[in-house]
Amino acid sequence: MTALLTARDVCQRLREAALGRLSLTHVDGPLTANHIWLDLEGWKLQVEFDGQRLHHCKQCRCPDGKEWVFGSSQFFGTDPISLLSTWELAQIEVRLATSAQ
Repeated sequence: MTALLTARDVCQRLREAALGRLSLTHVDGPLTANHIWLDLEGWKLQVEFDGQRLHHCKQCRCPDGKEWVFGSSQFFGTDPISLLSTWELAQIEVRLATSAQ
């Protein structure tokens, strides 16, 4: 059985990226429109990003193999993106929009 991450675990990594403590890079990969892969120093996240707004996180896997998947026995409001403050979300969106250019 695969060990699970919580939405709060994933959110904490996103917070650290928003504060500039972790590098945040866009990873090219074959995904559908608006879905991109991010790398947060070894943590891989699949998120929905339309070029300006970060909508939600679909899945995450950390370097030790633990994972989080949207909808896998998660309750409403437990998407890691929804746990970010407005400022944290804006910081990540700016970094993503800048890296997409």
